[in-house]
This record gives sequence, structure tokens and C-alpha cells, in this order.
Amino acid sequence: MSISMTTATVPVFRQMLGSLAAVLEKAEAHAQEHRIEPDALLQARLYPDMFPLVRQVQIATDFAKGATARLAGVEVPSYDDNETSFSQLQQRITKTLGFIDSVAPADIDAGQQRPITHGAGERARHFENGERYLTRFALPNFYFHLTTAYAILRHNGVPIGKKDYIGSF
Repeated sequence: MSISMTTATVPVFRQMLGSLAAVLEKAEAHAQEHRIEPDALLQARLYPDMFPLVRQVQIATDFAKGATARLAGVEVPSYDDNETSFSQLQQRITKTLGFIDSVAPADIDAGQQRPITHGAGERARHFENGERYLTRFALPNFYFHLTTAYAILRHNGVPIGKKDYIGSF
């Protein structure tokens, strides 16, 4: 039994971006409660050569909107990557969810067998079909950046746990 590309993307992105939004809400409340400068969390990293929280959220949303668009064969929305606050990150998540919801399921499903290219020039990655792109590249990257955002906040004392990461399903 196989599942559709829509089933493998839209509910997953909705659930996990929803949990990311809730975790960011808790992080903002934690910062206020403990008089922590929000930028201390927004710019926090797990290791010096890793991206900070803000960039992790940006990349997670990029993979959600990018995978949806590429599978559907539509242009990937371009965001400025200029968020500097929790509020702006929440707006980015909301905008991403809005885009995902605007794409027709039939268009997403049509991408299962279509070749997909991610990136351009020397950095371009070519996938023989949408299923391979989604399961071996887009979803692993989405989860990596989502998990790293969670880990940064947990490492910095935000009181979140596994239930927060998984969210509502």
C-alpha cells in the first residue's frame, strides 16, 4: 500500500510547523518570565559552526514550502529571511502554512513520478522522481532543522518536551 504525496507532506508539515509555532511561543514566554533578552534565544546555536535558532526556523519553513511547491510543479515562494523576533518567525510559519494550504492536492500528488531539481548551478541536486526527493532529501532536511530548533531551545532551558515537539495530531 502506498500513500499519496499530499498525505506524506501536507499533514506532516501542518502538524510539525504547528508544534514549532507552539514551541516558539513557549520560548518567548520563557524569555519574558526569566528576563532573558529574546535575541539570546533567537541567536543561540548548539555549536559555533551551526546556524542559530532563527536560521533553523527559516530553513525548516523553506523545506516545507519548497517541497510542496516542487512536487506541485509551481514556483517556490521566496521569503526575505529577515526575521529578527519571535513574532516575525510566527508570521513566517503562518505564511508557510497558508501557502501549503493553497496548493491543490492533485498537483502535489502529480509530482510523485516527475523528476525534481533542488537548487541551481553546481549545488543543484537532481532526483529521478518526487517520491525520492521527498523521502530522501526534503523530509530529512525539514526534520533536521525542526529538531535542531527544538534542541536549541531545550538546551537553553525552555521547558519543552517530546509532547511539545510532536504537537497535535
